[in-house]
Amino acid sequence: MRQDHRPYLIKKACLKFQKLYTQRRLCPQFDRVGKGFVAMKPWYVEVFGATIELGDYITLIAAPDKRVRLSVWPETPGRGRIRFGNYCLICPGVRIGAASEITIGDNTMLASSVYVTDSDWHGIYDRIAIGQAEPVTIGENVWIGDSTIVCKGVTIGDNSIIGAGAVVVKDIPANVVAAGNPARIVKDLDPTETLTKRSHWFSDPSRLARDFDLLDRATLRGNTMGRWLRTLIAPTRND
Repeated sequence: MRQDHRPYLIKKACLKFQKLYTQRRLCPQFDRVGKGFVAMKPWYVEVFGATIELGDYITLIAAPDKRVRLSVWPETPGRGRIRFGNYCLICPGVRIGAASEITIGDNTMLASSVYVTDSDWHGIYDRIAIGQAEPVTIGENVWIGDSTIVCKGVTIGDNSIIGAGAVVVKDIPANVVAAGNPARIVKDLDPTETLTKRSHWFSDPSRLARDFDLLDRATLRGNTMGRWLRTLIAPTRND
């Protein structure tokens, strides 16, 4: 559909159902969930293993063709951890697999289809072994582009940007843009420039919620139950 034909009350009901599903079915699968967690289409999120922790005001977006998968397969019993800081964005298709530890800092954004792993998952000569694992650390306010692969043992410094489709096999310092396969620095960022982070957007959560509600009221104004049902049964070119 080119637009949302749902009446305002129907959309509010859908959002309430998403929130209820998130609270009852998704949140219990994590070892920690901070305040302000929002999951869009939470039934397309797959969580396996422990320990997986989410900070405050995480936004997670999943889709039927791009499920979000967060899994821990420890190389030794009692190990294995995925930890997100505050204000992170997790887009559709993100996959994160930890055998040791993957840490993602505050305000970091993972674009669609990003894959982060801290393990080979198979030995070079022993193909039934889990392989060697080395922790991955992604700093604060990092932007990881579409379809990027972040490999084991990598550290990405604060504020850096990883271009779409990059394969990160070595450390990336802070305040740079890196791209390519293997990822290399292509540009330095000015560390003195003022950065607007996701945390600024959530500085007043109540006001943000009101703003979204006003936007929904304006966008969905005039939508009727009959028109919405018609678009579900017999959509036209203009729907």
